[in-house]
Amino acid sequence: MKRTTTARIMLAGTAILIGCLIASEALAKSDKEFLSDAIKTDNAEIALGQLAVQKGSTDDVRKYGQTLVTDHQKGKDAAVALAPALQVKPMEALPPDAVKEQQKLQGLSGTDFDKEFAQFMIAGHKQAISEFQEKAGEGDRPVPQLAKQTLPTLQEHLKMAEDLAH
Repeated sequence: MKRTTTARIMLAGTAILIGCLIASEALAKSDKEFLSDAIKTDNAEIALGQLAVQKGSTDDVRKYGQTLVTDHQKGKDAAVALAPALQVKPMEALPPDAVKEQQKLQGLSGTDFDKEFAQFMIAGHKQAISEFQEKAGEGDRPVPQLAKQTLPTLQEHLKMAEDLAH
């Protein structure tokens, strides 16, 4: 009787654990979804970086904008190279939050532009780093490897944006 109860408890515990693993897996982005989102984010960083090159009031902001353009174009190229294998159709679209920010930045100038741009870059890069860290921990498939390779660049961009904000 005692063995049966212990076995049932262990079986129930195993079922709960498997259920939790399946649920957490369902919450994680698929490689296809992650890659599609990464390309859109690269598009946003390129567009906003170009805007900073044009409208930044300091050399540091303009230089940071150019760094974003250069680095995110490289990132986009790497992501687009993986796209056919996952049946991802690379788009030139920007995520909705980036479109909204681009419109907001268009109406700003001088230090107001610089401050808003730096704050948006800080928030965006923190979010991206979190997502890329999660994907990087998912194994040795091409998309997690891309995420792992991209992380140092995103972390450097965050540091640069934080320096601009101070």
